[in-house]
Amino acid sequence: MNSRTHVTFDSTSAMHDGQYNGPRDGYTFSPYRVEPLTDFSRAEARRAMDAALAQVAPQLGRTYPAIINGQAVSTAATFDSLNPSHCKQVVGRCARSGPEQANEAVAAAKAAFPAWRDTEATKRAEYLFRAAQVMRRRRFELAAWQIYECGKPRREADADVAESIDYCEFYGREMLRLAQPRRRDVPGEENVYFYEPRGVTVVIAPWNFPMAILCGMTTAALVTGNTVIMKPAEQSAVIGAKLMEVFEEIQLPPGVIAYLPGIGEEIGPVLVDHPDVAMIAFTGSRKVGLHINRQAAEVQPGQEQIKRVLAEMGGKNAIIIDDDADMDEAVHGVVASAFGYAGQKCSACSRVIVLEALHDVFVARLIEATRSLKVAPAEDPGCTIGPVIDTEAYQRILNTIENGKNEGRLVYAGDAGALKNEGYFIAPHIFDDVAPTASIAQEEIFGPVLAVLRARDLDHALEIANGTPYALTGGLYSRSPEHIAHVKRAFRVGNLYINRKITGAIVDRQPFGGFKMSGIGSKAGGPDYLLQFVLPRTITENTLRRGFAPDVEAAEIGPEIIRPRARL
Repeated sequence: MNSRTHVTFDSTSAMHDGQYNGPRDGYTFSPYRVEPLTDFSRAEARRAMDAALAQVAPQLGRTYPAIINGQAVSTAATFDSLNPSHCKQVVGRCARSGPEQANEAVAAAKAAFPAWRDTEATKRAEYLFRAAQVMRRRRFELAAWQIYECGKPRREADADVAESIDYCEFYGREMLRLAQPRRRDVPGEENVYFYEPRGVTVVIAPWNFPMAILCGMTTAALVTGNTVIMKPAEQSAVIGAKLMEVFEEIQLPPGVIAYLPGIGEEIGPVLVDHPDVAMIAFTGSRKVGLHINRQAAEVQPGQEQIKRVLAEMGGKNAIIIDDDADMDEAVHGVVASAFGYAGQKCSACSRVIVLEALHDVFVARLIEATRSLKVAPAEDPGCTIGPVIDTEAYQRILNTIENGKNEGRLVYAGDAGALKNEGYFIAPHIFDDVAPTASIAQEEIFGPVLAVLRARDLDHALEIANGTPYALTGGLYSRSPEHIAHVKRAFRVGNLYINRKITGAIVDRQPFGGFKMSGIGSKAGGPDYLLQFVLPRTITENTLRRGFAPDVEAAEIGPEIIRPRARL
């Protein structure tokens, strides 16, 4: 769950956008503010969520077409999106777009690009601010769809919608900042530096933050003037359709955005290879991200520019427990980081590295804290551990647990009980005495499985923590200023958290993203992110006249009174 402070459950807070006062006065807007999370300790918030779940329930099982050039496009085949809490329940049937639809979407986006590119940045930002307002109005409903389709517990689903709002508000303001040209004029010469969009952008999003990541990549591309083809994950295609409804409500011009549900293996290569696609923004597995990067590097016939690839590809994240750590805070933070949303976050803690002196006590308390977590269907208000996303993930995680028994000591194995017959439920598992080179200490699991490793001292802990191909998130629990300073210097990750959980990055406060095998590109929700979607240009004009342009009327009178024309 996102960790921002609860302020109110009310999703109808005042708009954060400003007022456009005309091209001379510029754009005035209030400072960016984080969207507050819903406070589910309040009875009215719980009732609002219950009402939204009841409102959405009769809509389950509907069919969702692709949306191309502002028109619904049905396909001969569809695929079912299932509720992972109740795996026989169909949340929606989505168009199974194929190469024909992919090519149509690219053609429409290409045709719409020139006009959208030349639309004022203030107008494009205004679209994002309006989208944020629609999301606020539909907040509980959009969260309810995530509970049904992706098995997100209530607080996690609410946080995902809040983050989507944050992206709209933040990227809108960032575009207004970038839209101001940089001038370096000297006498007789004008120099202006500015940005323009790249072109048709394909957004390929994951299911674990089904609205926030899809919305973030899409709005970043849109507000910078690119046209977008949204390809949501199959497991969250209905939520992608709901986001498309938001964009339709704010009346984006036809062709500027397309919704293209489908099977990644079938339409992904078509989109990535297409010569008219300028950019691919991807979040997902390392395997797929590296494949996209290789594929996009091949120049296709008719291609006019080198494709830009952004790829966030996961992590193998560790929290170090120093020998003077606050035990209460450390246990709570590790449990939240490891098992929130059943460990299905790229930022999740899957390794905890404990200094020898504290190891036994910490593990004992970790086990008891984990035992208190409630495994339940996502719609259950008391759910802390919901299902994993689908049958493929379910079987892969079970296989990981079996292999882990040969690599460490299984000290806690939760039991999902009869829920295993209803949905894809796996209770938390904790392995102790795991070697740093073991597969469960090196490979991303994306499930509720935690490896505990011993360290002799802090330097040994850092050696273990840095000893994977990933560099996404990491954490430290310590009360030593000297040790904290040392870890800040030596723990090589994109997002490092001290004395708090390592999940729940907040837009603008904690721009999110890593390096090494964790990603290609700059941090989402940060000051550099939009720069990846634009191309810089410089225009230089010599303003000194060579000779003069004669005044027509003076020339008719006679050459003796011709004066050089003053330059306005």
